[in-house]
Amino acid sequence: MKKVTFLCIGAGGRGTMYGWYALEQPDRLQIVGVAEPREFYRQRLITKHNIAPQFVFNDWREAAKQPKLADGVIIATQDAMHTEPAIAFAKRGYHVLLEKPMAPTAKDCRRIVAAMKRHRVLFAVCHVMRYTAYTRKLKALVESGTIGDVVNIQHLEPVGYWHQAHSFVRGNWRNTAESTFMLLAKSCHDLDWLRHIMAVPCQAVASFGGLKHFRKEAKPPAAGAAVRCLDCVYEPQCPYSAQKIYLRQFAHKGWPMNVVAPVVTTKNITTALRQGPYGRCVYECDNDVVDHQIVNLQFAGNRTASFTMTAFNAGGHRQTRVFGTRGMLEGDGVTIRHTDFLTDNVTTIDTNTNADGSLLGGHGGGDFGLMDSFVRAVAENDPTQILSGPDETLESHLMVFAAEQARLKNRVVKLSV
Repeated sequence: MKKVTFLCIGAGGRGTMYGWYALEQPDRLQIVGVAEPREFYRQRLITKHNIAPQFVFNDWREAAKQPKLADGVIIATQDAMHTEPAIAFAKRGYHVLLEKPMAPTAKDCRRIVAAMKRHRVLFAVCHVMRYTAYTRKLKALVESGTIGDVVNIQHLEPVGYWHQAHSFVRGNWRNTAESTFMLLAKSCHDLDWLRHIMAVPCQAVASFGGLKHFRKEAKPPAAGAAVRCLDCVYEPQCPYSAQKIYLRQFAHKGWPMNVVAPVVTTKNITTALRQGPYGRCVYECDNDVVDHQIVNLQFAGNRTASFTMTAFNAGGHRQTRVFGTRGMLEGDGVTIRHTDFLTDNVTTIDTNTNADGSLLGGHGGGDFGLMDSFVRAVAENDPTQILSGPDETLESHLMVFAAEQARLKNRVVKLSV
């Protein structure tokens, strides 16, 4: 298989992670260029991949103006900054790997898909859950008829109390106007995954949820409670304390610490907590995204699914139950428990994701699986390697937008692609 080349547009956490594939598989992929406005992150990627100066850009627009520099492009900018670079690089003939979600509006999602088709480039959105060994095995079991016809799926995303506080109360995805709404930012993975397992279109959705806890009104009425955790007398009793999360719970680890301070030291983290957004009291932030939401979905063929996203848990693997006419599957992202209704036998299957401690071992091996499939698709010009192609990805995004409209308007929303 021929070696392919990519540009990396955005050199933060996700851009760095996808670029890691080139370091682990140097005979298959080379990162030859980077566009990143932040010097620290830009220089880090330059050093890791030995990028020549003429392929280094502060802004993606500078790269897009050049004659085509690589086979493909990884777009890992912030959510609201996906549309224009995706369209611009497709126009230049680059194959496009785009971080999820595609865009914060349905209109821009349609624009992106239309551009990919018009310019006939390979396109994948980073729905990494499709690419895990666990998902491949579970989907194979469903397609084999092992549990008969699928009637219903229950799916839970346990975001985790500390992850909610980090990313969706204090962090980049806390505010709808600055990024996007919670279901799109965090759970478009999950609705896309449900569409993948069901393998038929979604016809209607209903949804309920809101921001219950992380509000000023919920702040404990303690004397000496402050707007920053480092100054707060109530801090030892608060599970969402920045000191607890960053100086005790995750001390000396990579993510999420390297989001708080690029160079992780106790001094740097402490300074960031005193001056930056991650040291704020969770009841004193400018967040407005929901901290819990349920979505009910009607699929073609009289099939239904329910999805729950909630912050109020310890986090960990998603939990799923697939109910069929001849059996059921219960999964946790690693193991699958199969109950056969005819024999009443129960079989446990270990999908053995082999997700090691490297960056690409993330998401149960889905990060590696995604990169491996997309690189192969580009090298062999084979779109069948991509499990999240343009049409189905657009469909699953429209499911997410419909669910949010259903929540906001308190009604059932019917879908039409």
